[in-house]
Amino acid sequence: MLGEFFNWRSLLAVIAIAIVSGTVFYSNYLGRKIAREERQKVEEWVEASNALLSATAGDTRLPFKIIQDNDDVPVIWTNEQDSIVQYINLDSQKIAIDTGYVRKKLDEFRAINDPIKWTDPYDSTRFNLYYFGHTRLLNEVRYYPLVQLLIVALFIIITLLALQSRNRSVQNMLWTGMAKETAHQLGTPVSSMQGWVEMLKEQEGAGQIAAEMEKDVERLKLVSDRFGKIGSVPQLEPHNTVEQVQRMVDYVKKRAAGKVQFHFIHERDAMVAPLSPPLFDWVIENLLKNALDAMDGNGSITVTLKEEAGKVLIDVADTGKGIASQNINRVFKPGFTTKKRGWGLGLSLSKRIIEQYHKGKLFVKHSEVGKGTTFRIELKK
Repeated sequence: MLGEFFNWRSLLAVIAIAIVSGTVFYSNYLGRKIAREERQKVEEWVEASNALLSATAGDTRLPFKIIQDNDDVPVIWTNEQDSIVQYINLDSQKIAIDTGYVRKKLDEFRAINDPIKWTDPYDSTRFNLYYFGHTRLLNEVRYYPLVQLLIVALFIIITLLALQSRNRSVQNMLWTGMAKETAHQLGTPVSSMQGWVEMLKEQEGAGQIAAEMEKDVERLKLVSDRFGKIGSVPQLEPHNTVEQVQRMVDYVKKRAAGKVQFHFIHERDAMVAPLSPPLFDWVIENLLKNALDAMDGNGSITVTLKEEAGKVLIDVADTGKGIASQNINRVFKPGFTTKKRGWGLGLSLSKRIIEQYHKGKLFVKHSEVGKGTTFRIELKK
């Protein structure tokens, strides 16, 4: 799947570069061609205009036609004193509003085209300079590559978003299918074990063993319930987050090996937020177990709860190995793990549970290699 995605992306990039490059080269070719035709048209217009002025007799229909045909190229001409003599094809409305409009256009024409010079045949000291601009067609041809580039970029973005959405949909279906199948597979042996536990309770002297086994069976039922809720929208109800977190801290603390100290700090005894308890407990358990794995049996874990701006904030901090800066953005991706064992699914599932099901946030608040990591959960009250 990853290789196919990169192939698609590479193919799209090549197609985009080819389209844009071809468009730019062809547009430049058309632009140069139209610019030459415009200059030739202005030169013919200059000759026709001066031919009419100096004509005493003869057929003037051709000069008149050449002059009439130039209805798109803007022209301003000046005399030897650089005074504006006349102009054609300029915006009459802007001329009426702005008295300096013609002079501004003259400066603009000087910057983009060399003028055409006409010298009086009877007096070489008298001459006119004809400055001209570009037609609307030439401007459109020159801006066309930018429009094309925007269209291609939009096409690529839409295609990549569609591919990303498809991959995410496939991934969600895979998550859901695995979770449902796991819950289904656990259901039968758990039900059988419940029956055996009830029979064991009736045996004399097996009460303590039956009680411990019952706890483990209840734990398996909880795990099965968690997996069964993946893929369906859970029913969120108001719960005291302090009690929920305290329960999971106590559970993990009993099973923690080595010299790990647990600290649970909370501003108040009741901080209520809408939760799905089985899924929320799963997240807290994952964060605590990751903290334990990061410390190799020696250090401290501090869980802090507080309220702030209509939110319940839960920080899980450890004094473990920390996360390298280049890996912080990857820790929630499926399959990423720095441990020798494990599939790298715990944090990915946790983020999905908090952000998709509880509409909250889960992120790395702070991490420093060799000093520890702090994960933060934000829940709406």
